[in-house]
Amino acid sequence: MERLLGFDWQLINDAVITGISVFILFFALSYLLFNPVRAFLAKRQEMIANDLDTAKTSKESAQALKAEYEAKLREVDKEAEAILEEARKKAKKREAEIIDEAKTEAARIMERANHEILLEKKKALDDMKQEMISVASLMAGKVVAASMDTQIQDSLVEETLKEIGESTWQS
Repeated sequence: MERLLGFDWQLINDAVITGISVFILFFALSYLLFNPVRAFLAKRQEMIANDLDTAKTSKESAQALKAEYEAKLREVDKEAEAILEEARKKAKKREAEIIDEAKTEAARIMERANHEILLEKKKALDDMKQEMISVASLMAGKVVAASMDTQIQDSLVEETLKEIGESTWQS
């Protein structure tokens, strides 16, 4: 028997059988080990893809909630501003009412004071008239004492009152 490249047939036969055995083992192990690993990796890849989709959905939901929350905050700020503006308007209105009431009260007090002044003035005028009447009565008494009759006395009283006049005893 001749040798091929210096190898004997037994070595070549063993190498071919070993190669075929390795290929058979490779395909058997591939079927038994690599396929489950590939299936596991495919499931893991699918799970990761689902987790990424869930995370993306959750992020979008969170952003939507954040936008809604911010919109509600702006709305609450607007409502608070509206409430404050309404309170300011009510306060200004109440302030105007209080000022009007105070002015009305002051006018009423002034009117009452003016009325009391007029009453005091009238009272002083009446007192002055009474004093003048008493002075006229004394004068009339003296005139009567000087033997005058009542007609002359009345004319003297009237004449005296006319001479004194209202402008004299009012000032």
